[in-house]
Amino acid sequence: MADRRGQLATRVRDTLAEALGSTRTRLSAAQAELTAGREQLTRVRRAAAAVPSRVGAQRDRRLAEIDARHATRITELARAAADAARREAPGCAGADWPGWTPTPTQRAEPPGALRVGTVRIDGTDPVPALVPLLDAGHVHLSGADRSGCDAVLSALLLRAVGRAEPGAVRLVGYDPEHLGGGLAGFAPLGTAGLLTFVGPGGLGPLLDDLVEQIRRINETVLAGEYGSLRELAAATGRRPEPWRIAVLLGGDELNRHERGQLDRVVRAGAACGVHLVVRGVPLPEDPPVTRVVAEAGARIGGPSGLPVRLDPPPPAALVTETCREIAARVNAGPPPTPFADLLPPPELMWREDSASGLTAPIGEGPQGRPVRLTLGDYPPHALIGGPSGTGKTNLIFAWIGALASRYSPAELEFYLLDFKEGVSFARFAQGRRDPSWLPHMRLVGINVNTDREFGLALLRFLTEELRRRADAAKKHEVTKLAELRAVDPTGHWPRIVAVVDEFQMLLAGRDVVAREAADLLEDLARRGRSQGIHLVLASQDVRGIEALWGRPALVAQFTLRIALPKALRILAERNDAAQSLPRWHAVVNAESGMVEGNEVARIPSASDWETWSGLQHRLWRMRPADAAPARLFDGDAIPQLAEAPDYRALATPPDGTAPRSPVALLGEIIDVQSRSAALRLPRAPGRNLAVLGTRVDEACAVLDAAARSLASQHPPGTARYSIACLDADADPMARALYDDLADDAAWYDEETVGELMAETADGLTGPGTAHYLLLFAVDAAAGALAARAGRRTGLEHLRRILHDGPERRTHVLAWWRGVARMRADLGGPAARTDQIGAWVALDAHGGELGASLYPGTGGPDWYPRPWRGLFFDRAVHRTGQVIIPYGPAR
Repeated sequence: MADRRGQLATRVRDTLAEALGSTRTRLSAAQAELTAGREQLTRVRRAAAAVPSRVGAQRDRRLAEIDARHATRITELARAAADAARREAPGCAGADWPGWTPTPTQRAEPPGALRVGTVRIDGTDPVPALVPLLDAGHVHLSGADRSGCDAVLSALLLRAVGRAEPGAVRLVGYDPEHLGGGLAGFAPLGTAGLLTFVGPGGLGPLLDDLVEQIRRINETVLAGEYGSLRELAAATGRRPEPWRIAVLLGGDELNRHERGQLDRVVRAGAACGVHLVVRGVPLPEDPPVTRVVAEAGARIGGPSGLPVRLDPPPPAALVTETCREIAARVNAGPPPTPFADLLPPPELMWREDSASGLTAPIGEGPQGRPVRLTLGDYPPHALIGGPSGTGKTNLIFAWIGALASRYSPAELEFYLLDFKEGVSFARFAQGRRDPSWLPHMRLVGINVNTDREFGLALLRFLTEELRRRADAAKKHEVTKLAELRAVDPTGHWPRIVAVVDEFQMLLAGRDVVAREAADLLEDLARRGRSQGIHLVLASQDVRGIEALWGRPALVAQFTLRIALPKALRILAERNDAAQSLPRWHAVVNAESGMVEGNEVARIPSASDWETWSGLQHRLWRMRPADAAPARLFDGDAIPQLAEAPDYRALATPPDGTAPRSPVALLGEIIDVQSRSAALRLPRAPGRNLAVLGTRVDEACAVLDAAARSLASQHPPGTARYSIACLDADADPMARALYDDLADDAAWYDEETVGELMAETADGLTGPGTAHYLLLFAVDAAAGALAARAGRRTGLEHLRRILHDGPERRTHVLAWWRGVARMRADLGGPAARTDQIGAWVALDAHGGELGASLYPGTGGPDWYPRPWRGLFFDRAVHRTGQVIIPYGPAR
């Protein structure tokens, strides 16, 4: 029992010893851990004490880096904002007031935003604060600072009118409190219709009108093709409508209708160029509305918007002077559109077919769409009217250019006649300055105000062409030009456009020329449409044209009427649309001038040399290989014999003998074909020529041209030329002729002319050699012939030569200085004049010629004028033929 207790005690003691050892071991480990922990705590405390200074340094360094990047970014953003502001508000839209001047945009260029103040960001340079308005939205002004609102208002309006083309911005003011005083500085715009005021109570009608403008623009201008006027302008290069800015400055509370209309303008106005600048009238919260709060801390975008420093108002003198300049430019009329707008692209020139008619634009309408003119079956002819200086010539140039660039010379021919003085139309023909010509032009007549016969000749030519076409149509059993061209494609059947400027000169008076011209015009106007012959008549005014009295059928054919500013009597009686036209515009009416046919066209500038030259040279280079220059008739120019086609065509017979029926050329006929007045001298009675009048140079020119043309047909030695000069003033020209005819010529004077008469009369025994007696001032020889022969046998010789000579190839070409003197030399007032088969009257009046020289009673209807003559050949003519004597040979 004791052993067990001992064993148990021993086991307990061992267990306790082990526990004590283990406890001591753990205690030792715990103490070691405690020591390590205390050491770590010390280290941690030391490290923790060092963290704040290190982190602070890193924080400060990081903050410095962030501040630097922020400053750099702010500077970059400020610079970018300034650049963007310059782009969005270029020129006067963003410039400071000192040195400010209007800078209108180019055509269709967006005007951009408008500056109202500046924004300063963290010490950077101020950046312009911009407000979008034109083509962008509306502006609402509010705030306690009334002067700030006024400054923003005047700045916006001045920058808007200065940035747009003159007249492109129209203002409407509603200021019931101050009755327009808020816009007083802009009052000069009212003289040009660019500023109107609406009185108290007029807000409703004003909003109604703005809504109607928006509706009209959407329906007729944008027409579903474009979403806004800005989009249309960008696509077409044209802005057909102005910007309309309605300035609403307070008033009574809006009624329900006015509020509805205002909301419509806010929603749809910007796309149609209708804008609001409002103060004292609430606007709906809508994206197009920019709100400017003017108070101590001005802001854009509402009370919580961008802080801005508002600009001071523009100087009052600057506002007034700018508005005056804009009004003056608008009152002077808008500048013309570019001529190139009328032309097709170069690759499309001469691609049109004129079989059914001629169509080309003449300008642009109010909506920017081209206004086209048509000549065909309807309308067939055109009448152009407008006072001097309103642009008739320019319009004709523009129309001709538009047609000539679309239709080739095979499709279209022009005949142009200008009765006023000037040479502007001469550029269509070949000239010394410019060798090019318009390939379509067949005739250009200038300075023909005293040569009405040339206009008559053109009408006769067109009548003959009409007859030729009518005969061809009858042959092919058709009635219209389009049908004729279809059945005869190889024929030459272009449409003809004959333009006669100042046509009333042709019809003035009650003489034979006016009556025949009116008859021919009426016939051409009535029948020309079916054969492709179209008339374009232009005049300053059609009042007082006596030849049109009683001819309503003639005027009625001209259904296309073009009225320039202030034109009278071109349109219908109650159609006064032309009275309010600005410069460079015209009313185009294809309904005989009735009001419902009015179209207003803006005409481009086409008549200056540089503008036209580029097109003409292009078309000239495209001309067919066989193209010939147009015939140019200048009423102030004296033709030359050497340049006459008929003279160049003369030739001697191939066998070297004398011609059987030689031709004496006397001058140029006033006609379309540039023909010469020709006197045939066969072996037949009466084949003599008398030149009648006192004008020495012209009489000598007629005889000189006759002699030289005869000499060009006779081989040397086959003809004699006896030149007798009895007037000292004619001696130089007669001597020059004598020297050029050389061995075939003989010279006679007052002393020897009697011998010439006697010798020639005695030699009339057979046909012999052709003999031409060129007698200068033959009436001056009467005394010498009588003195030498005793009983005027010298004159008897002359009478015998005149009577018998032509049948024996002896012809007298003589100049008498008066009709009475010629009659005296022929035997007295009762003497027969049959031996004078042809004559040229210079300054001899028609009444002097009498029935013995001219068929009928009273003589020809002839009124002398410088360097013109009336030629009559008994064997050929029924009426006299006006000619221009050829100038002296050079």
